[in-house]
Amino acid sequence: MSMAGEANLNSVAGDSLSGLLANHVAGLRTSDLPPEVVQAFRRVLVDYLACALAGTGMPVTRALTRWAEAQGARPVATPIGSRTGMSESEAAFVNGAAAHALDFDDGQTRGSVHPGGVVLSAAFAAAEAGKADMSRFIAAVVAGYDVTLRVASAIHPASAGLGWHNTPVAGVFGAAAVASRMRGLDARTTRHALGLAASFAGGLRQYLHDGAEVKRLHPGKAARDGIVCAGLAAEGITGAVECLEGRHGLFHATVEGRADPTQITDRLGQWHPITSAYFKPYPCCRHYHAAIDAVLELRRDHALSSGDVVGVDVGLYEVGARGHDHVSASNLLEVQMSAPCAMAAALIHGQIGVAELDPAAFAAPEPQRLLAATRVFVDPECESAYPGRRSGVVTLVLNDGRRLTRRVLDPRGEGDNPMSDDDLSGKFLANAGPVLGAARAESALAALWAAGPCGDLPALRALLVPA
Repeated sequence: MSMAGEANLNSVAGDSLSGLLANHVAGLRTSDLPPEVVQAFRRVLVDYLACALAGTGMPVTRALTRWAEAQGARPVATPIGSRTGMSESEAAFVNGAAAHALDFDDGQTRGSVHPGGVVLSAAFAAAEAGKADMSRFIAAVVAGYDVTLRVASAIHPASAGLGWHNTPVAGVFGAAAVASRMRGLDARTTRHALGLAASFAGGLRQYLHDGAEVKRLHPGKAARDGIVCAGLAAEGITGAVECLEGRHGLFHATVEGRADPTQITDRLGQWHPITSAYFKPYPCCRHYHAAIDAVLELRRDHALSSGDVVGVDVGLYEVGARGHDHVSASNLLEVQMSAPCAMAAALIHGQIGVAELDPAAFAAPEPQRLLAATRVFVDPECESAYPGRRSGVVTLVLNDGRRLTRRVLDPRGEGDNPMSDDDLSGKFLANAGPVLGAARAESALAALWAAGPCGDLPALRALLVPA
């Protein structure tokens, strides 16, 4: 992989939407980033690695790793938590699957997208393959979040309603931005990488209806394809200029023209969407985290047990309610995509982690009773607030006739209801400790919070593998 040095800012990419994004990506410098953006980078880094390390042992990650190893490519990069070398794009593919394997990774509400599993997966692979330093790594990650979240916000919620999964659809543009910035491509070449990414964009939400594991692959697919697009652009292959807004571009193809192009240009270069990322306290679909918060608050405030509850009414916005109201629990993804399963787990256990979402547990009489007693509906207030807010309202009907209602406007982990740095540290240690060992996880965590433009990226990577 060739490194072209810093981008030539005189090589502008024009005023198409992809050109504006390319100019921004090629010109972004870590030295220009305000401290709050660098701190936001550290926060997404800690959360991403918490998820990716925990996901390394999941069956889908292991299967994908076996496939990648069998390709026999020249080993220039290693997946997170591994010493096994493979190609840059295949390492990014495995990273993305690991990061999303537990549905615990970060997101952004306006675009309903999981950026970290794509952007950081591509960044780690590209940085190792290209021997990039920490300053370039930070710039590439911030650029990747910028592009991913802007494209996702432009097409959502119409995209989700039509069956598109925004993470791979928008994420491939972010990964192409990451790989372009990591290579030091100029703005024109970066624009071609983004144009190529438009023809690689794709991923469907049909997994909602049967719990198919393909969802786990979507961030990795986007990370891999974005790296491929940047590499092809560097070799001179061109992509469509108006790949977003053109007559047959992404906006027309995915949402029949119902996109909001202003989301691409809004405060471009002045506001970095990485600061708007949310973090998950629960390893399940974000659409009903506000409802989980409401149930846990009611359970705690009224000293309830699951046996006290005879009815559960869950009000969400339409995108959250439709496709997440099933009560089947035949596999982990099916459970993670089910609001009724989450309500039952919260009422029974008073907390939700991976253990509480074990599909086998839902065959027991008490979970089955609660699943049958749960109703999911579209609440008008939640619907009017979305996609600006992911709110939820829950009413618990008790066996003594009382009805307890709680509305949560912003679930835990959003900007107005944030998880603290200490919360993220706790998540990292809980997830990474079993993989790295407690002492090594503590050392890695300290290095992550200290990460900055002058940091030692190879030394940091070395801490992310078991001793």
